[in-house]
Amino acid sequence: MDNASGEAPKGRRSVRKTERPRKPTLADVAARASVDRSVVSRVLTGDSRLSIRDSTRARVLQAVADLKYRPNAIARSLRQGRTGILGMLIPDFGNPVYPAIIRGAESAAGELGVALLTASACDEGFGVHRFAEIITQGRVDGLVLAGMNETDEIASSLTTAGVPWLMLNRRPESARRCVVFDDAGASMMGMNHLLALGHTRIAHLAGPPWGSCAGQRRAGYEHALRAAGVAASDDLIIAADHTEEAGAGAMKRLLAVDEPPTAVFAANVLQAIGALHAACRAGVRVPEELSIVAIHDLRPAAFVDPPLTTVRMPLGQLGHRAVQLLEQSTPDADIEEVVTGPMELVVRRSTAPPG
Repeated sequence: MDNASGEAPKGRRSVRKTERPRKPTLADVAARASVDRSVVSRVLTGDSRLSIRDSTRARVLQAVADLKYRPNAIARSLRQGRTGILGMLIPDFGNPVYPAIIRGAESAAGELGVALLTASACDEGFGVHRFAEIITQGRVDGLVLAGMNETDEIASSLTTAGVPWLMLNRRPESARRCVVFDDAGASMMGMNHLLALGHTRIAHLAGPPWGSCAGQRRAGYEHALRAAGVAASDDLIIAADHTEEAGAGAMKRLLAVDEPPTAVFAANVLQAIGALHAACRAGVRVPEELSIVAIHDLRPAAFVDPPLTTVRMPLGQLGHRAVQLLEQSTPDADIEEVVTGPMELVVRRSTAPPG
């Protein structure tokens, strides 16, 4: 039987519907600022072609702040044909060089108001080609390709799909779209330190032969020797992956030559850590009998025994600049930029004059 009094029956709890506060709209902001909605939209998107008084722009931004207005990201991306997301594909999350590069890239993305999606090429469940497929489906606005063997192939497919891309720490074979370190300059900095100590028989642990940065670092090594009047020796140059295991294996080969080196210049600090381990296992004292210098001043370099002399590279600056260039340049623009600094020689106890 209905309750004619209109009161809730005993034993039942009365539920009141609470209305959610209405979110402010673009029209609300426009009305508060006394401007057209298109003006608000163009102010918020940073349209450089919009010509209005500074006082009007300030009034629009104040209205946005007062109303706590937040643009609808989905609607905006549909209007602009953009997702507001950039991608970055790196070789391996296990490589300690890349966290600092990623942090720099994330910083630039935040400054530009976009998000950064990062993936690793060594992920067997995802992988390079699956990531590239997602990119070409329009799920991100552009892709930074960090140095790896497959980058030229991926770049070609991205160009075909009309997706902007930029190579980081690798020079592409078919197009000029890259941002790189001054690898030759870094090598010369490390080599000049060894040459100044009096070393002339200096070995080089080069990077993988397919890497353009490895070629630049070898070029810097050879240039420093020539400038000092020292002849380069092919038996002292060994190509190796940027890993501790590869560095240890290369060091064993160098110690087995008829006239072993008195110093080693490693293209990567992980190689140097492996080389240091192999030398110690072989009873070779560092730095009394062998000096070691490496590129990249990563944290482990300061905590091995002896601590490694390194060339500190601008890792964060490289990632930061890559995102800036990708976001602010047209897809077909030629980009070939070298991040030159700051680079710094960090001298520790792994180097000394030859014994």
